[in-house]
Amino acid sequence: MSVKRCLQLRPEDNVATLLEDAAEESVAILGLRGRQIVSVVGTVALGHKVALRAIPRGTAVMKYGAPIGVATCDIAAGEWVHLHNCRSMVDVRTGSFDHATGAATDTPYE
Repeated sequence: MSVKRCLQLRPEDNVATLLEDAAEESVAILGLRGRQIVSVVGTVALGHKVALRAIPRGTAVMKYGAPIGVATCDIAAGEWVHLHNCRSMVDVRTGSFDHATGAATDTPYE
């Protein structure tokens, strides 16, 4: 059985992108540090972010060497990092997205 993988691009990144679906298993961190491991908590889908280490509430979420968001609660190493625990710094509307579907909740559709 092959080990699943995620990708970290910069040393300051505290998240990595999963290269395949993972659930409650060890995943190899590819990139700058060689083949270190992070233990995934819960289920995280391909293309989504997983915390490489604990990210305290209010701390910047770093990807590609740049802050992409701020943790809205404490995030444990191995947890999925997404809108349910991270406020995006990409645009101001992201805080109004439905966490399950990603649909905007601030615009009524008729």
